[in-house]
Formats: sequence, C-alpha cells, structure tokens
Amino acid sequence: MMKLRAVHRILGVLILILFSSSCASDLDYNQVYDIKLEPVFIANLAYFDIPADEFVTGGMEHTVITDAPTVDVFNDKFFRDNLKRVDLFFEVNNTINRGYRIDLVFLDRNNQPVHSTNFTVLAYTGVENIVTKTEVFENATLDLLKRTTKITFTLTMFAGPPLNENSTGSLKLRSGVTAYFVVE
Repeated sequence: MMKLRAVHRILGVLILILFSSSCASDLDYNQVYDIKLEPVFIANLAYFDIPADEFVTGGMEHTVITDAPTVDVFNDKFFRDNLKRVDLFFEVNNTINRGYRIDLVFLDRNNQPVHSTNFTVLAYTGVENIVTKTEVFENATLDLLKRTTKITFTLTMFAGPPLNENSTGSLKLRSGVTAYFVVE
C-alpha cells in the first residue's frame, strides 16, 4: 500500500511538472498581414452553335455574321485590383463544307477597340475539324483587357460550295476564361 501511494505521489509530481513547464511563445498577430492568396477561377465565356442553314435566308447566303456580347466583369473593383493574368481559350468545331475566319475585337466603354485577334477554321472535309486558340493577357495586355466591356465576334464565311436551306453541319464555338488572382 505504501508503494502504491509513493507511485501516485511521483505521478502527481510528474504531471504537475509537465503542466507547469509547458512551452509557450508569444503570438505574432501581425502575420495575418503577410497572407498571400492566389486563387484561380475558371468559367465559360461564350458559346454558339450555328447550323449551316442559318447562313442562308430566302436563298441568299450571309457571308458575315456579327455579335457583340457585353463583358461587364472588369467593372468590379476586386477584379481590377487583384487580377494578375487571364487566359482566354477558344475551341471551334466546323462540320460545314465552308471555311471561316473568326475575328474578335475587344471594345472599351466608348466602343473603341483595345485588342483584337482572329483565327481561321478550315472547311469540313469529312474528318474532325477542331481549331483551338488561347490568348494570354498579362501586364500591358491585361490592362487592355480590364478596359473591355464588349467582345465583338465576327464570322466571315470563305468562298466554296453554295449553302442552302437544306445544307448540313454546324459551326460550334465554345470558350472559357481562366483568371489568376493575387490577393494580399
């Protein structure tokens, strides 16, 4: 019994020493100001699927089609202040037996061009016909992108076999944006 009490006392003293000599250091709450977050966001930008017969009205081909969707995201202060890079990805699948040129013009709030790019899509010949393009915006080109409020898409059809209301195939575009941020 005596030995058991001695063991309890020794254990009690050891526990007391252990708790009274625990490590502690001063906390530096200013470290919160050193946080640097680098989130990446991926989203859809634009999509269209134009059947071949939509290039024909009343037996007449339309060789140029234009659309100008609004891109309002850069008006947000968070985007303007923290955006460091943007990759725009475009993929076009053409199953129409005509080639196309796709022009993209980035417009500011006064409808003035700030950037442009284009790419060519060859006519469909029976094999998969996918064209991709990536535009990277950093530094000076990123500043131009931040001024963008609209992107004009202009499709220009090249010469080739005539299209009519019964023509098959389509021109499909899908595009996405990958935005890289640095938040400090």
